[in-house]
Amino acid sequence: MFSLSDFEQFAQQSLSSDAWSYYSSGAGLQQTMKDNEAAFLRYRLRPRVLRDVSAADTRTSILGNTIDFPVCVGVTAMHKLAHDDGELATARGIVMNQITATKYKTCMVLGSFSTTAMEEVAEAGSPGLQWLQLYIFRDRELTRSLITQAERVGFKAIVLTVDQPVIGPDSYKSASLPPHISFPDIGLSGPINKEKVRNLIDSSVTWEEVDWVKGLTKLPVVLKGILTAEDAVEAVRHGVQGIIVSNHGGRQLDGVLASIDALGEVVRAVEGRVEVYMDGGVRRGTDVLKALAMGARAVFIGRPVLWGLAYKGQEGVGRVLEILREELKSAMVLSGVSRVTDIKAELLVH
Repeated sequence: MFSLSDFEQFAQQSLSSDAWSYYSSGAGLQQTMKDNEAAFLRYRLRPRVLRDVSAADTRTSILGNTIDFPVCVGVTAMHKLAHDDGELATARGIVMNQITATKYKTCMVLGSFSTTAMEEVAEAGSPGLQWLQLYIFRDRELTRSLITQAERVGFKAIVLTVDQPVIGPDSYKSASLPPHISFPDIGLSGPINKEKVRNLIDSSVTWEEVDWVKGLTKLPVVLKGILTAEDAVEAVRHGVQGIIVSNHGGRQLDGVLASIDALGEVVRAVEGRVEVYMDGGVRRGTDVLKALAMGARAVFIGRPVLWGLAYKGQEGVGRVLEILREELKSAMVLSGVSRVTDIKAELLVH
């Protein structure tokens, strides 16, 4: 396994047809899902030469927490479709690279629809950095209890998904989930179908609920699913600490901007008042470098982590991250930058 595309090919061949369909599906014609990757190819790097890059350093920080490189594990649901150990393997793969037997630290966002209990994932991922992704459920007490539990087990931020008032019309056609799939943190067990999941999420949510969530916790609140300057400014006005520029992996509204194309607009709108991250289509170290040059503090990856799980569980996850870290380091050196803080906008041209 030398590139993320190797993991994708393995996953397509080894996963069940239903699992592959779920992980690989997108909304409508899937133009946004495909463009998330293709859009990176429309940007070119402008490397500088004759600079001392002998001590390249990929470390950075997010919300005050140091991470070893600016590639984090974004939220994806149902890891047990890819591997029996599910989110436990993901959490372990982040904090221990089985290939090199070295530890490194980055961030994992655990989804509300995790197939493993939050407390178990927190223990498996220690001493890594973990955030909880949250939906506003119709049952407000369920929403409140997830925040309380996240604080109790040591998670460091709440990631509120704001681009899914309803579950989008992705191309995943299966009516029900396999019998071994359950969502212990929200108390949902089999048999589970799409309608059960749809009925959980509240489509009446507004900016008032952002204020409500902020009032429930002292943890930083990050909004995931912002694509416009207008919403970015509104997010700042409501006091959030971070924004993830995201189109939900192309699974919600088809025909919207690729995440990398929306990133610059959001970065300019917030004017440094909050940290900005992005997800969607990151497949190479040069993709990471381009996102950082455009102003992202870090990037989050989704599907590649699932491909790594399908390959060899925690070892596969660790290998996916290691490939991206090495590719990013190489891209930095060849571009004439030795630290993440040296990555500037002039490195990039559309």
